[in-house]
Amino acid sequence: MSAVVDPRLSINQATIKYADLATALRVTAEAGVQGIGLWREPVNEVGLDVATRMLTDSGLRFTTHCRGGFFTLPDGLERRAALDDNRRAIEETATLAAAGAEGSTAVLVLVAGGLPEGSRDLIGARERVRDAIGELSADAAAAGVTLAIEPLHPMFGSDRCVVSTLGQALDIAADFDPAVVGAAVDTFHIWWDPQVLDQIARAGREGRIATYQVCDWKTPLPADVLLSRHYPGDGVIDFASLTQAVVATGYDRDIEVEIFNADIWAQDPAEVVRRTAESFTATVSPHLV
Repeated sequence: MSAVVDPRLSINQATIKYADLATALRVTAEAGVQGIGLWREPVNEVGLDVATRMLTDSGLRFTTHCRGGFFTLPDGLERRAALDDNRRAIEETATLAAAGAEGSTAVLVLVAGGLPEGSRDLIGARERVRDAIGELSADAAAAGVTLAIEPLHPMFGSDRCVVSTLGQALDIAADFDPAVVGAAVDTFHIWWDPQVLDQIARAGREGRIATYQVCDWKTPLPADVLLSRHYPGDGVIDFASLTQAVVATGYDRDIEVEIFNADIWAQDPAEVVRRTAESFTATVSPHLV
Protein backbone atom coordinates (compact mmCIF):
# COMPACT_ATOMS: atom_id res chain seq x y z
CA MET A 1 0.00 0.00 0.00
CA SER A 2 2.77 2.45 0.84
CA ALA A 3 3.67 2.89 -2.83
CA VAL A 4 0.33 4.56 -3.58
CA VAL A 5 0.10 6.84 -0.55
CA ASP A 6 0.55 10.49 -1.44
CA PRO A 7 3.72 11.76 0.29
CA ARG A 8 1.95 14.99 1.27
CA LEU A 9 -0.85 13.26 3.16
CA SER A 10 -0.96 13.76 6.92
CA ILE A 11 -3.43 12.09 9.24
CA ASN A 12 -4.90 14.49 11.77
CA GLN A 13 -5.24 12.47 14.96
CA ALA A 14 -8.90 13.48 15.31
CA THR A 15 -9.65 11.17 12.37
CA ILE A 16 -8.80 8.20 14.60
CA LYS A 17 -9.93 9.82 17.82
CA TYR A 18 -10.20 6.69 19.95
CA ALA A 19 -6.69 5.46 19.15
CA ASP A 20 -4.17 6.30 21.85
CA LEU A 21 -0.98 8.05 20.81
CA ALA A 22 1.05 4.88 20.39
CA THR A 23 -1.61 3.30 18.20
CA ALA A 24 -2.13 6.46 16.16
CA LEU A 25 1.56 6.74 15.40
CA ARG A 26 1.88 3.05 14.59
CA VAL A 27 -1.07 2.69 12.21
CA THR A 28 -0.18 5.91 10.43
CA ALA A 29 3.43 4.86 9.83
CA GLU A 30 2.49 1.29 8.92
CA ALA A 31 0.12 2.60 6.24
CA GLY A 32 2.95 4.45 4.55
CA VAL A 33 1.64 7.89 5.55
CA GLN A 34 4.50 10.26 6.33
CA GLY A 35 2.87 12.93 8.50
CA ILE A 36 0.60 13.26 11.51
CA GLY A 37 -1.14 16.14 13.25
CA LEU A 38 -1.50 15.58 17.00
CA TRP A 39 -4.02 16.66 19.60
CA ARG A 40 -3.09 17.92 23.02
CA GLU A 41 -5.18 15.47 25.05
CA PRO A 42 -3.49 12.24 23.83
CA VAL A 43 -0.08 13.92 24.13
CA ASN A 44 -0.79 15.00 27.70
CA GLU A 45 -2.06 11.54 28.61
CA VAL A 46 1.46 10.15 28.20
CA GLY A 47 3.34 13.35 29.01
CA LEU A 48 5.24 15.59 26.61
CA ASP A 49 8.62 13.91 27.14
CA VAL A 50 7.23 10.46 26.35
CA ALA A 51 5.20 11.77 23.43
CA THR A 52 8.29 13.44 22.02
CA ARG A 53 10.26 10.20 22.09
CA MET A 54 7.36 8.27 20.57
CA LEU A 55 7.05 10.77 17.73
CA THR A 56 10.77 10.64 17.01
CA ASP A 57 10.75 6.84 17.00
CA SER A 58 7.80 6.78 14.59
CA GLY A 59 9.74 8.59 11.88
CA LEU A 60 6.68 10.72 11.07
CA ARG A 61 6.61 14.40 10.28
CA PHE A 62 4.69 16.54 12.75
CA THR A 63 2.29 18.81 10.88
CA THR A 64 0.05 20.60 13.42
CA HIS A 65 -0.87 20.64 17.08
CA CYS A 66 -4.54 20.93 18.02
CA ARG A 67 -5.58 23.02 19.60
CA GLY A 68 -5.26 26.40 21.22
CA GLY A 69 -7.71 29.26 21.39
CA PHE A 70 -11.02 29.62 23.24
CA PHE A 71 -10.27 33.10 24.44
CA THR A 72 -13.38 35.17 23.78
CA LEU A 73 -14.10 35.61 27.48
CA PRO A 74 -13.83 39.10 28.98
CA ASP A 75 -10.94 39.96 31.26
CA GLY A 76 -10.84 37.88 34.40
CA LEU A 77 -9.40 34.71 35.89
CA GLU A 78 -10.87 32.42 33.22
CA ARG A 79 -9.38 34.45 30.40
CA ARG A 80 -6.00 34.54 32.14
CA ALA A 81 -6.13 30.77 32.59
CA ALA A 82 -7.00 30.29 28.91
CA LEU A 83 -4.06 32.42 27.82
CA ASP A 84 -1.70 30.53 30.11
CA ASP A 85 -2.95 27.26 28.68
CA ASN A 86 -2.27 28.57 25.19
CA ARG A 87 1.28 29.38 26.23
CA ARG A 88 1.70 25.76 27.29
CA ALA A 89 0.29 24.68 23.93
CA ILE A 90 2.87 26.84 22.17
CA GLU A 91 5.66 25.14 24.11
CA GLU A 92 4.24 21.71 23.28
CA THR A 93 4.08 22.60 19.59
CA ALA A 94 7.69 23.73 19.45
CA THR A 95 8.89 20.63 21.29
CA LEU A 96 6.96 18.20 19.09
CA ALA A 97 7.98 19.94 15.87
CA ALA A 98 11.61 19.58 16.87
CA ALA A 99 11.06 15.86 17.53
CA GLY A 100 9.34 15.07 14.25
CA ALA A 101 11.04 13.96 11.07
CA GLU A 102 12.59 16.41 8.63
CA GLY A 103 9.95 18.71 7.19
CA SER A 104 7.94 18.98 10.42
CA THR A 105 6.16 22.27 10.99
CA ALA A 106 5.50 24.09 14.27
CA VAL A 107 1.87 25.09 13.73
CA LEU A 108 -0.62 25.51 16.57
CA VAL A 109 -4.23 25.56 15.35
CA LEU A 110 -6.42 28.10 17.13
CA VAL A 111 -10.19 27.78 17.50
CA ALA A 112 -11.25 31.20 18.69
CA GLY A 113 -14.15 30.27 20.95
CA GLY A 114 -17.83 31.18 20.83
CA LEU A 115 -19.89 33.88 22.45
CA PRO A 116 -19.54 34.06 26.23
CA GLU A 117 -22.65 32.89 28.07
CA GLY A 118 -25.39 35.48 27.92
CA SER A 119 -23.55 37.64 25.38
CA ARG A 120 -24.75 38.83 21.97
CA ASP A 121 -21.67 40.97 21.34
CA LEU A 122 -20.16 39.19 18.35
CA ILE A 123 -18.00 42.15 17.35
CA GLY A 124 -16.57 42.44 20.85
CA ALA A 125 -15.84 38.72 20.99
CA ARG A 126 -13.85 38.93 17.77
CA GLU A 127 -11.86 41.87 19.12
CA ARG A 128 -10.98 39.80 22.19
CA VAL A 129 -9.63 37.15 19.83
CA ARG A 130 -7.39 39.77 18.26
CA ASP A 131 -6.28 40.97 21.69
CA ALA A 132 -5.49 37.42 22.84
CA ILE A 133 -3.39 36.70 19.78
CA GLY A 134 -1.61 39.96 20.41
CA GLU A 135 -0.71 38.74 23.89
CA LEU A 136 0.44 35.34 22.60
CA SER A 137 2.34 36.49 19.52
CA ALA A 138 5.57 37.24 21.38
CA ASP A 139 5.53 33.78 22.99
CA ALA A 140 4.90 32.16 19.61
CA ALA A 141 7.67 34.16 17.93
CA ALA A 142 10.16 33.24 20.64
CA ALA A 143 9.27 29.56 20.26
CA GLY A 144 9.31 29.58 16.46
CA VAL A 145 5.62 28.60 16.34
CA THR A 146 2.99 29.78 13.87
CA LEU A 147 -0.47 30.43 15.32
CA ALA A 148 -3.01 29.26 12.74
CA ILE A 149 -6.39 30.96 13.13
CA GLU A 150 -9.00 28.48 11.96
CA PRO A 151 -12.29 29.93 10.73
CA LEU A 152 -15.19 27.59 11.47
CA HIS A 153 -18.45 27.30 9.57
CA PRO A 154 -20.98 29.91 10.80
CA MET A 155 -23.12 27.22 12.45
CA PHE A 156 -20.40 27.11 15.14
CA GLY A 157 -20.37 30.87 15.68
CA SER A 158 -22.28 30.86 18.94
CA ASP A 159 -20.52 28.06 20.79
CA ARG A 160 -17.14 27.32 19.23
CA CYS A 161 -15.75 29.99 16.94
CA VAL A 162 -16.71 33.60 16.28
CA VAL A 163 -14.32 33.68 13.31
CA SER A 164 -16.44 32.33 10.46
CA THR A 165 -14.63 33.14 7.21
CA LEU A 166 -11.09 32.98 5.92
CA GLY A 167 -11.31 36.71 5.28
CA GLN A 168 -12.06 37.38 8.95
CA ALA A 169 -9.12 35.20 10.00
CA LEU A 170 -6.81 37.06 7.61
CA ASP A 171 -8.05 40.44 8.88
CA ILE A 172 -7.02 39.45 12.40
CA ALA A 173 -3.71 37.95 11.25
CA ALA A 174 -2.85 41.09 9.29
CA ASP A 175 -1.69 42.83 12.47
CA PHE A 176 1.12 40.30 12.94
CA ASP A 177 4.19 38.81 11.26
CA PRO A 178 3.10 36.07 8.80
CA ALA A 179 5.66 33.72 10.35
CA VAL A 180 3.90 34.12 13.69
CA VAL A 181 0.19 34.33 12.81
CA GLY A 182 -1.42 32.64 9.83
CA ALA A 183 -4.63 30.83 8.98
CA ALA A 184 -5.82 27.26 8.70
CA VAL A 185 -7.64 26.54 5.45
CA ASP A 186 -10.09 23.71 6.18
CA THR A 187 -12.38 22.67 3.34
CA PHE A 188 -15.21 21.67 5.70
CA HIS A 189 -15.46 25.18 7.07
CA ILE A 190 -14.84 27.36 4.02
CA TRP A 191 -16.23 25.51 1.00
CA TRP A 192 -19.52 27.46 1.08
CA ASP A 193 -17.97 30.95 1.11
CA PRO A 194 -18.55 32.81 -2.19
CA GLN A 195 -15.29 34.72 -1.59
CA VAL A 196 -13.20 31.69 -0.70
CA LEU A 197 -11.06 31.50 -3.85
CA ASP A 198 -10.19 35.19 -3.63
CA GLN A 199 -9.40 34.81 0.07
CA ILE A 200 -7.17 31.78 -0.55
CA ALA A 201 -5.28 33.85 -3.12
CA ARG A 202 -5.03 36.68 -0.60
CA ALA A 203 -3.74 34.28 2.06
CA GLY A 204 -1.07 33.17 -0.37
CA ARG A 205 -0.01 36.72 -1.22
CA GLU A 206 0.24 37.53 2.47
CA GLY A 207 2.12 34.31 3.31
CA ARG A 208 -0.60 33.24 5.75
CA ILE A 209 -1.51 29.63 4.83
CA ALA A 210 -0.20 27.77 7.86
CA THR A 211 -1.97 24.48 7.09
CA TYR A 212 -4.40 23.03 4.57
CA GLN A 213 -6.90 20.52 5.95
CA VAL A 214 -9.45 18.50 4.02
CA CYS A 215 -12.59 16.47 4.60
CA ASP A 216 -16.05 16.45 3.03
CA TRP A 217 -19.50 17.91 3.75
CA LYS A 218 -22.59 15.76 3.32
CA THR A 219 -26.21 16.31 4.24
CA PRO A 220 -28.34 15.62 6.16
CA LEU A 221 -26.20 16.67 9.10
CA PRO A 222 -26.39 14.56 12.27
CA ALA A 223 -27.90 15.93 15.48
CA ASP A 224 -24.39 16.78 16.67
CA VAL A 225 -23.16 18.85 13.74
CA LEU A 226 -19.61 18.71 15.06
CA LEU A 227 -19.53 15.06 13.96
CA SER A 228 -20.63 15.67 10.38
CA ARG A 229 -17.31 15.35 8.56
CA HIS A 230 -16.73 12.69 5.90
CA TYR A 231 -13.97 11.15 3.82
CA PRO A 232 -13.00 13.32 0.85
CA GLY A 233 -15.19 12.34 -2.07
CA ASP A 234 -18.18 11.21 0.00
CA GLY A 235 -19.91 14.59 -0.07
CA VAL A 236 -20.32 17.77 -2.09
CA ILE A 237 -17.08 19.73 -1.68
CA ASP A 238 -15.19 20.64 -4.86
CA PHE A 239 -11.68 19.62 -3.90
CA ALA A 240 -10.40 20.45 -7.37
CA SER A 241 -11.03 24.19 -7.20
CA LEU A 242 -10.02 24.58 -3.55
CA THR A 243 -6.86 22.50 -3.83
CA GLN A 244 -5.81 24.16 -7.06
CA ALA A 245 -6.28 27.55 -5.42
CA VAL A 246 -4.11 26.53 -2.48
CA VAL A 247 -1.43 25.04 -4.73
CA ALA A 248 -1.42 28.21 -6.86
CA THR A 249 -0.29 30.19 -3.80
CA GLY A 250 2.88 28.10 -3.65
CA TYR A 251 1.78 26.06 -0.65
CA ASP A 252 3.87 22.89 -0.89
CA ARG A 253 3.69 21.36 2.58
CA ASP A 254 1.68 18.52 4.07
CA ILE A 255 -2.11 18.35 3.83
CA GLU A 256 -4.08 16.93 6.73
CA VAL A 257 -7.27 14.92 6.61
CA GLU A 258 -9.27 15.79 9.72
CA ILE A 259 -12.57 13.93 10.21
CA PHE A 260 -15.02 14.10 13.11
CA ASN A 261 -17.53 11.32 12.57
CA ALA A 262 -18.82 8.86 15.19
CA ASP A 263 -19.24 6.02 12.70
CA ILE A 264 -15.68 6.43 11.42
CA TRP A 265 -14.30 6.71 14.96
CA ALA A 266 -15.94 3.36 15.82
CA GLN A 267 -13.96 1.54 13.12
CA ASP A 268 -10.51 -0.05 13.29
CA PRO A 269 -8.05 2.87 13.13
CA ALA A 270 -5.80 1.02 10.69
CA GLU A 271 -8.74 0.63 8.32
CA VAL A 272 -9.64 4.30 8.74
CA VAL A 273 -6.10 5.37 7.83
CA ARG A 274 -6.18 3.07 4.79
CA ARG A 275 -9.52 4.46 3.67
CA THR A 276 -8.34 8.02 4.29
CA ALA A 277 -5.26 7.52 2.15
CA GLU A 278 -7.37 5.97 -0.60
CA SER A 279 -9.86 8.85 -0.63
CA PHE A 280 -7.09 11.46 -0.55
CA THR A 281 -5.38 9.85 -3.53
CA ALA A 282 -8.63 9.89 -5.49
CA THR A 283 -9.85 13.40 -4.68
CA VAL A 284 -6.92 15.63 -3.65
CA SER A 285 -3.74 14.17 -5.14
CA PRO A 286 -4.73 14.79 -8.79
CA HIS A 287 -4.74 18.53 -8.11
CA LEU A 288 -1.32 18.76 -6.41
CA VAL A 289 0.55 19.56 -9.61
